[in-house]
Amino acid sequence: MKIIAVQPGHLAEAIANLPPDDGTPVTLKLAAGEYREKCVLSRANTTLEGDGAQTTRIVWNDGAFTILPDGMKRGTFRTATLMVDAPGVTLVDLTVENDAVPRSEVGQALALYVDADDFACENCRLIGYQDTLFTAPLPPKEIEPNGFIGPKQHTPRIPQRHVYRNCYIQGNVDFIFGGAAAWFDKCEICSVDEPGYATAPSTPEGQKYGYVFHNCRFTSRNLADGCTYLGRPWRNFAKTVLLNCELGSHIHPDGFDDWGKKAAHETMLCAEYGSFGPGAGDDRADYVKRLSDQEAAEITFEDFWENALK
Repeated sequence: MKIIAVQPGHLAEAIANLPPDDGTPVTLKLAAGEYREKCVLSRANTTLEGDGAQTTRIVWNDGAFTILPDGMKRGTFRTATLMVDAPGVTLVDLTVENDAVPRSEVGQALALYVDADDFACENCRLIGYQDTLFTAPLPPKEIEPNGFIGPKQHTPRIPQRHVYRNCYIQGNVDFIFGGAAAWFDKCEICSVDEPGYATAPSTPEGQKYGYVFHNCRFTSRNLADGCTYLGRPWRNFAKTVLLNCELGSHIHPDGFDDWGKKAAHETMLCAEYGSFGPGAGDDRADYVKRLSDQEAAEITFEDFWENALK
């Protein structure tokens, strides 16, 4: 393994100068401080390791509504502070943030865009408002023209697995979204400042897993009771499963929203097992599935990792 020390302001430079990927793992050790940089990491087998999530911040402020020189809006998928575009990448002990505000004026503003299998994020903070974390791939087709404009608009949709452990993920509208099979373990999912939706998966048809939240906490800041949903389907085969999660009082009694897609009731999976806390009501929407003990026991990390994409 090769270890390279990085100082604030030099992350993009360090990424640009990474050695070719010959299978040797490389770790960029980020010193404490603010890295106000917009970066794309496209070398496999690379780790970004901070000095601590509270002290090492990668932050930028692009928003989707900004008009670019060609007269077009930047769009959601060109806003990411950090884009990971290679397999076998790990983020540890750092914050990735998009601090563009207010949301009503800047639009969607990604903190982290991950288009990579075998991705891990541990002890990190992902901070934003609308569309904080995008877990690629994109859906096969756009609904609106140029809706996917950005670096991966015309590339193959690659199935992928992500793992997020002990992370804090903050936002308000669809702030965890995309098509990856993603396992969230002991994470805090914090909805802030306005009613919204914690997740908006676009799980590809036939993929065994979408989002699994295991022993997570759904918390809030500056929100009224019952105003926020656990998720809604970006595409009709969306899958979100909660296992033994603590739900705050901000969670709507229905649990999930169908985004007006009645047809999705037959194809999506919105499921819970062992939810507790003030937001864990018994009067969920009729399409929300309550897993049996046996069904819940079959959802293990080992099965997820081996079979998520089958």
